[in-house]
Amino acid sequence: MWGGTILTDQLTVRAGRKGVKVVFAHDTDVALAAAAALVNTEQPDRDELADPAGLDAFVASWGWTGSRRHDREELARVVALRARLRELWHLDEEGAVRLVNEVLQQARALPQLVVHGEEGYHLHATSPQAPLADRMAVEAAMAVADVVRHRELERLRVCAAEGCDDVLVDLSKNRSRRFCDTACANRTHVAAFRARRAARAE
Repeated sequence: MWGGTILTDQLTVRAGRKGVKVVFAHDTDVALAAAAALVNTEQPDRDELADPAGLDAFVASWGWTGSRRHDREELARVVALRARLRELWHLDEEGAVRLVNEVLQQARALPQLVVHGEEGYHLHATSPQAPLADRMAVEAAMAVADVVRHRELERLRVCAAEGCDDVLVDLSKNRSRRFCDTACANRTHVAAFRARRAARAE
């Protein structure tokens, strides 16, 4: 569960998960989670960004602020970004670096240290007037740049549950997270238990 808030690149995102060790800077941690959540809005049986209202709901749930257009062009750009971000969970280090650099260059990102609220210094790289998709892209790219710099790209994973393509960010201390949520973990463990029981019965 998310609680509290963090300000980063003109966005306010709910942050702070119980039982999770912080691996990166707090704003990086949150930006990675937001990027994964965006990727996971596309499901086999539904698309949570099927219309502008879906995007509005996503933006509200993650607390993004700044200028909005609330139209289908804005939606199309975010949906295109979603597909591009999914690639990050499948690329090697060199590929991830290439994509991150492309995103930052295309958005003309200009990182600056700023301080406001109670969060201390953090990076802003776009203006609040920049298009929503650009702000989302730059947040994700800067977070992944941090991951690459720490040589922790393996923490970007695809859920290990059969039939699930959701992505996740493993922020556990011992890099042990394998599933996107408890439902997938439980389903996998139950299936394994039943398989073992069936094997013993033979």
